[in-house]
Amino acid sequence: MTEQTQTTTPTTTPATGERADLLATLAGARHFLRFTVRDLTDEQAGLRTTKSELCLGGLIKHVTSVERNWASFIVEGPSAMGDFTDMTEEDWQRRADEFKMLPGDTLQGVLDAYEEAARRTDELVVNLPDLDAVQPLPKAPWNTETHWSARRVLTHIAVETAQHAGHADIIRESLDGAKSMG
Repeated sequence: MTEQTQTTTPTTTPATGERADLLATLAGARHFLRFTVRDLTDEQAGLRTTKSELCLGGLIKHVTSVERNWASFIVEGPSAMGDFTDMTEEDWQRRADEFKMLPGDTLQGVLDAYEEAARRTDELVVNLPDLDAVQPLPKAPWNTETHWSARRVLTHIAVETAQHAGHADIIRESLDGAKSMG
């Protein structure tokens, strides 16, 4: 698949209006995130180049998980994400591992998983009957609201992806001087 987002699936018509705008916004943020790992080795994708624990491959793993979980939330509700108030130490460790390239992880594998999550989200954007559909948010200490619409969730995915693309740009520039823009 190319860097551009498909706005159709085999069984649907092209997205228009707001849905096309959401897909274009998601595609742009995803492009800049993926662009930061161009021409890197698996080892380079796992390097920490700042005081942060973040690495490029780990950021993509995290964004993949975020996108999968939130897209599932749109359809299944809070059960798709679990209850963050009852997480064990092992649960938190698994969450922390999302930000790392673990033994056996490859950059291509991370990118393939991200592409699959993006494809599923894009299909959801095109096929979802109502962007105003609302789900109660999962229990989490950081949730100050009680419900989000599908539109709000999709906007959140785009914002989170763009935010992490900025993090990735800093990490890549620290790694070898390559920039996403400029």
